[in-house]
Amino acid sequence: MKQEYQDLILQTCGASSLRVGAKIQTLWSGYGEIVRLHLEGCGRPSVVVKHVKFPEDAEHPGGWNTNRSHARKVRSYQVETHWYQNYSTNQSCRIPACLAARSYGDEMLIVLEDLDVEGYDQRRTSLKDKEIRACLSWLAHFHALFLGVTPEGLWPVGTYWHLETRPDELEAMDNAELKAAAGDIDRILNECNFKTIVHGDAKLANFCFSKSGLEVAAVDFQYVGGGCGMKDVVYFLGSCMDERECDKRVPGLLDHYFAELKAFVNKDVNFNALEKEWREMFAFAWTDFHRFLLGWMPGHWKINRYSKQLTREVLRKLKQ
Repeated sequence: MKQEYQDLILQTCGASSLRVGAKIQTLWSGYGEIVRLHLEGCGRPSVVVKHVKFPEDAEHPGGWNTNRSHARKVRSYQVETHWYQNYSTNQSCRIPACLAARSYGDEMLIVLEDLDVEGYDQRRTSLKDKEIRACLSWLAHFHALFLGVTPEGLWPVGTYWHLETRPDELEAMDNAELKAAAGDIDRILNECNFKTIVHGDAKLANFCFSKSGLEVAAVDFQYVGGGCGMKDVVYFLGSCMDERECDKRVPGLLDHYFAELKAFVNKDVNFNALEKEWREMFAFAWTDFHRFLLGWMPGHWKINRYSKQLTREVLRKLKQ
């Protein structure tokens, strides 16, 4: 790690020395890495550093390494930096505190508190019911907190699969009927009366759990922006349940999400109207993500019977 980066971290944390620890992960398409740094001489034993380095030749797992793809990723890191520097949440939708963020030409550094130290040291690849509900509670509290807030400095429309940023994937789609309807689905979602700020990439891998599994924190805000809260909900549910579980469990889990949302939104909000609108948007939001997958990676495991069934419902509604 360059000396000027080390100096920034030492100065920010008031530490006397640091040691580079384990690499937590490589960033998507080889755009850098996330590492843990161990500190001496200050009240913080460690920090997590997101070190972004724009590559000359990006390697995309799906082969989508275009100029447009690169520009979208660059923008995503700018948005994430802006998010951490200008927005904050509370304990009910915990995120890591940003200690420092700086750009150095084609490199960026975001220094974050280490959530492991704060008690969110568990990661999950599959979830029990209580853990799914904990994540949905996090989303409900997050959406309630930012209901009606303009996403200044963020993506005008959040989520990494937003249609306007994905024309190449749309072009690659085989499903002609859904391709033709993609613009209408996007418009209907964007014209919601009730909008919030969405996390934009609320998959299971971006949640950190307490030992009990009852408390969670979320990371990775590259695609945070405006929109209907259902986008986060459908993306999260699809990331941790297969088609059989979705069939069986989605109704009860949606009830839980809306109960949590109701408890936290301002009392002057017409909650019945909000819930009615967002429940209607559930299938549209699911279909919107399904549209992206069909163009991006047609063999993906999430392209399943449940997704196809919801898509058929939406296309039928659009014809009416």
